[in-house]
Amino acid sequence: MLQTVSDWLWWDRLWLPSNVSWSDLEDAEGRVYAKASQLYFALPCALCLLLIRCVFECFLAAPLAHVLGVRDKVRLKAEQNSILEQFFIHQAKTPSQADIRALCKKSGWQQRRVDVWFRRRRNQERPKLQKRFCEASWRCAFYFFAFFGGLLALYDKPWFYNLKEVWSGFPKQSVLPSQYWYYILEMGFYISLLLSLTFDVKRKDFKEQVVHHIATLTLLSFSWISNYIRIGTIVMAVHDSADILLEGAKVLNYAKYHRTANATFAVFTLLFMLTRLVIFPFWLIHCTWVYPVELYPPFFGYYFFNVMLMVLQILHIYWAILISRMFYKCIFSKLEGDDRSDEEEDDSEPLKEKHQNHVNGSGARGRANGHAPTRAQ
Repeated sequence: MLQTVSDWLWWDRLWLPSNVSWSDLEDAEGRVYAKASQLYFALPCALCLLLIRCVFECFLAAPLAHVLGVRDKVRLKAEQNSILEQFFIHQAKTPSQADIRALCKKSGWQQRRVDVWFRRRRNQERPKLQKRFCEASWRCAFYFFAFFGGLLALYDKPWFYNLKEVWSGFPKQSVLPSQYWYYILEMGFYISLLLSLTFDVKRKDFKEQVVHHIATLTLLSFSWISNYIRIGTIVMAVHDSADILLEGAKVLNYAKYHRTANATFAVFTLLFMLTRLVIFPFWLIHCTWVYPVELYPPFFGYYFFNVMLMVLQILHIYWAILISRMFYKCIFSKLEGDDRSDEEEDDSEPLKEKHQNHVNGSGARGRANGHAPTRAQ
């Protein structure tokens, strides 16, 4: 049964054009073709990148944060209260007004005090500024080296300048060592991002990030196996170009270089709109949608590859809306942090309430000593 499933899964007509079989893509006459087994190395590569990331964050990013004056905000610790703690852990971190009123009765605290407790307790679980700085620094460094490494692998290739050359001789195109390492590093990086999602800073677009990483890995795997490697390398380079500026703007913003960060973010916004909303759909998807049918009749792999590219494009539109909002803040107000991040809440108490708590405390102590507080008290 497994053999039947394998034969169906690797059926030539699914993934390759008509009159082309997997046997045609076996190494011969000096040609070396991509093989599915070569992608297994992406997993150890991902583990190595996680190790490199730990070293980078500990010995480069953290000292840099110290030099740039990136300090974690002093957080007020939530008071000890077993009733509120049990509710926070087992029921909800953000209680409704009805829940707060019920908790006030159980704990004997005023509503404002319960509100402040939950804000402080939520803040205790949020990632600190230095952690965000280190994560952004790592991603910025990787995208920087990946983008310029991709340019080195592409700058002398004819298909980088003429997209019709992407399909010249397809699918019988020999794979180059530079293409192999570019693919393995990119796949390893996205696998490492999936593995680290649980302990990285959680953002509002967490689910979209998971969809993006899975779609990217699926695209890279399929494009490698089916020899869509030329267009795959161009897609990776186009994506990495804007991501450098995004992570760089975050690093600058966390370091409180707000003007430089805003200028960098403005350039990123323009580059993102150009690469993701213009070049990607009107050049690259056009290249994969129109040019192949001039050579071969459409087949399942052709549709599958283009559908996955459209999934990425939908995510690009979603992020373009978020980025537009952030750009508006950058121009007309003040951009701090990442609009996708779960920002810290104000957990301070108003002076009036602090004074009232102090008076209530004094009154309680006075009654405990057998007399009421005087006006002077």
